[in-house]
Amino acid sequence: MKEPNVTELERDIIKEILNIGLARAADSFAAIAKDKVLLKVPDIQLIEVKELIKLVTKYESTHFIIQSDIKGDFNGATLMLFSDDHISRLSEVCLNMLEVQKGEVNAMQESLLLEISNIITGAMVTQLANILKANIYGSPPKAPKSHIADSLKDILVQHPLFQPLVFTVITKFTHNFKSVELPLLLFFDTSTFLKILDIIRTFDMDKKA
Repeated sequence: MKEPNVTELERDIIKEILNIGLARAADSFAAIAKDKVLLKVPDIQLIEVKELIKLVTKYESTHFIIQSDIKGDFNGATLMLFSDDHISRLSEVCLNMLEVQKGEVNAMQESLLLEISNIITGAMVTQLANILKANIYGSPPKAPKSHIADSLKDILVQHPLFQPLVFTVITKFTHNFKSVELPLLLFFDTSTFLKILDIIRTFDMDKKA
């Protein structure tokens, strides 16, 4: 499938729509993190499937990864990437855990990370559904036990020609004035991206009409 032709303005509109969704997600996350949270989409890129898998594999050895699939009219997923430092900070703030073992995640910590991913993906999907008038929902998040590339095959293999569109989202939350960055990858397949473009172009035509 050839790469969709996207103007700079359309990229900006998509970023803005996602940022609106993320603002709602940030408010929900702030309630758990007990502090200010900022979620922003700094970058949008179309990348090859093998590049996506390479990117995710790079994080796999150093991060605990939570995956949430986006289903319905759109096909995609979010991956939240938690480093040992994120897990320690979140465990202290949200679970009042003082001595956190690095490199190990207990059941309570895993539940917390799943809940954070659920809140962020859920809030974002709800906002996207409202803005784009689409019937979409997030499936319950999971912590893949096998290689992440295997768990992404559902999305990748069903669409062997697709070129995923990856949005890198930088999540910043501050606690005691220390800022923590939490990477979140949001990606859609090409046909979903084309649907989103069509919807945006319809908005544009409506404005001109």
